[in-house]
This record gives sequence, C-alpha cells and structure tokens, in this order.
Amino acid sequence: MSVTRTVCAALTAGLILTATACAGGSSDDADGGGVTALVGARIWDGTGADVIPDGILLIQDGRIIGAGSAGDLEVPAGAEVVDLQGRTLIPGLINTHGHVGDILGLESGHYDRENLIRQLRLYADYGVTTVNSLGGDGPAGVALRDEQAIPGLDRARLYVAGAVVTGATVEEALSMVQENADMGVDWMKLRVDDNLGSTRKMSPEVFAAVIERSHELNLRLASHLFYQDDAKALLRAGSDFVAHSIRDEDVDDELLGLLRDNEVCYSPTLTREVSTFVYEDRPEFFDDPFFLAHADPGVLERLQDPDRQARVRASSSAQQYKEALQVALRNVKRVADAGLPVAFGTDTGPAGRFQGYFEHMEMALMADAGLTPEQILRSATGDAASCLDLAEEIGTLLPGRWADFLVLSDDPLTDIRNVRSIESVWIAGKPLQ
Repeated sequence: MSVTRTVCAALTAGLILTATACAGGSSDDADGGGVTALVGARIWDGTGADVIPDGILLIQDGRIIGAGSAGDLEVPAGAEVVDLQGRTLIPGLINTHGHVGDILGLESGHYDRENLIRQLRLYADYGVTTVNSLGGDGPAGVALRDEQAIPGLDRARLYVAGAVVTGATVEEALSMVQENADMGVDWMKLRVDDNLGSTRKMSPEVFAAVIERSHELNLRLASHLFYQDDAKALLRAGSDFVAHSIRDEDVDDELLGLLRDNEVCYSPTLTREVSTFVYEDRPEFFDDPFFLAHADPGVLERLQDPDRQARVRASSSAQQYKEALQVALRNVKRVADAGLPVAFGTDTGPAGRFQGYFEHMEMALMADAGLTPEQILRSATGDAASCLDLAEEIGTLLPGRWADFLVLSDDPLTDIRNVRSIESVWIAGKPLQ
C-alpha cells in the first residue's frame, strides 16, 4: 500500500468534495474560478506562527491564494471544497541536502530521466516535496528542474548542483566549476574531507578559488566537510552552506560566531552516519510497515547477506562513524540552542540511504538530540526554504507560495513521528494519485 492516499480515495474516511473533485471534471469550470478550498483542518503554516485551529486554505492554479481561520476567510462560491476536520496541514518537507542521481537499488550507472522521476515520486510519497540535490547531477536533472513550475506537478521539486567539484589544482577545480555553471546548476558544491585520514583533502588554495569563482558566477556554494577546523576555514573563505555535521569534536563559540556572522545554515545529515554502520546487523526498520510500503525485497535481501554484514562489522570506518554520530547529535542541538538556522538534510540517495523514509528517521534523530517538534518542522519547511533562497516559492502556507503540503491524521507538534500519519500529499495544488 502506498504511503500516500489521495483525497479521492479517502472519501470513505468522511472527506467531502464537490463533484468535480473526483469525477474528473475541471475545476476551471467552477464558479469559484478554479479555486479549491480545504476547510476544517488545523493549519501549521511553517512560519512559526500559532496553529490555526479551524483553518481554510484556498488554492488556485497550483498556488495558495488565501490561508486563515474560518472566521476570517470566506470560501468563494462554486469552489471545490475539501472537508479536513480532524486533520493537520503542514508544508511539504524540504530536503536541503539529498541526491537524486544514478542509483537504482544498490547499483550505480542509472542516471536517466525515468530513474530521476522514480526517485522524485518516492520522495513525494513520503511527504518530501522538494529536494536540493547536492552532487551527481546532470542535464536530465536540469531539464526536470526547468519543467516543474506548473500546477499539478506529480513529483517532488528538484534543484541541482551538478558534479561535486574536486581537483588537486586550481585549474582542475575551476574547470569543473565552469562546466557546472554552463549546465545551469542552482548550487556549487565542493568536498573538503580526508575520509578519516585515508585520502587527501582539497587544499585551502583550491577551495578558496572555487568559492570565489562560484560567487562571481552568482552561485552559492555548499561545503562537504567533517572537521571543525575545516568548517571554520571554509566559512572564512565564504562558503554559503555547511552540508554536513561537524563530527570530530563539539562545536565551539568561534564556529557558532562564524555561522552567525556569515548567515550560513547548518545541515546535520544524521542519517548519513547511520547508513555507514546500520547494516552490520538486520536493522529494526526492516520490520516497519511505513518503510516496507516502498522497499524492494531484493535490496533488503542483499543488505542482509551475512558476508556483507560481517564486512560492515569489521570496518574501522563504520565504527568510527558510529561514534561520530554521537558528536553530530550534540552539535545539532548546540547549533539550534544558539538560535542558528538548521537546514533539514539527510544525504539520502546513495545506495542504502533510503529516499523518503530516511527523512523521517532524520526527524526522529533530531528529536533524540533534543530538538522540539516545532524546531524540527521549521527546519524542514520554512527555514529550509529560506536556506535555499526559495522562501517566496515554497516552505510555508502563505499566499503566493506553491501549494505543496501534507494532510496528516495526527498532530506532529506533539510528536514528530506523527509526520508519518500521511493521508495525502499535495504538490502544486493537487493530491498525488
């Protein structure tokens, strides 16, 4: 069974719609000028404002044209009306650091339009309505990005960074920067990491040149990193986004000051660490119906191969990343407590990092770290949109924004795990079918 249930399928649960909503008629023929009105739900709009207990959300041409309480907002005559009594509406989740790339199952080499759409639909089924893909992107991804500004979009939105910039010399790295820019990317991304001492890092000379050139091209730059000292150096050089947790030591006041002074968002990607060691045994989530709704049994079988599990248990890097997760949990709490923006991100997409489901695991880990449900939801909606410079388009249920939102049966502000209670996912004003 799909995680997402459409509003039409949910009629048996007591939802009420006008005839055109489920009979295939066009809402453009309605007297309300093609307006859809969702009424009766609690609305949490992603801005940090109080919940609207008896809300109305008005949609036209894929965008929100009104949001407020039943006492303050009128439903236009002839509008299609969806009765959502007892439900909660929240903006769709935004993953500021995912990957929509060439993985199919556990195999690479499948970067094509069909596979990209499959991944974007999978994200959407789990309530992730926008993905910022930070690396491994090509022209097919750019084309999908260019096609998504339409009412009734049937998949998650996509933004891309192209190839992750590498290079031992300034010339090599800047060549990659130019190739990405020529392709029309939204972001640039570089990598400053030695993989726990096993490889050579990009030098400060090279990453400074990459950051400078990216800014000359009017492109923001995201930094893959691990160590606090590297984070400080990258921030001083002008990096616009911290794309992973600092995992070698607890963050200090200097780092927090650099984040604040440079107005840089911090993306924790806690499930990235989980993916490095969790397959040493059979993970508990392999029994979770919410996960199994979209899991490939063949992939699960391969991940449970005894020889594979033994290799993970024997991997020193896997065990080091397991310890690093505890540092990452402390650091996301410290950043949040400092009042700095935490940008919801997971690094899903590579093999074994299950798109859509791991986003819900990430939220649970953020709760384990001590963040409140509202802090987590803000991180994954309004704050995420602001961190991507997309606050005028997505992330909140305000007039003018795309109508990307989730209908939940349970209240996520009492328990973040209630985001799993998805009844329907709406993107650009229509429920996914």
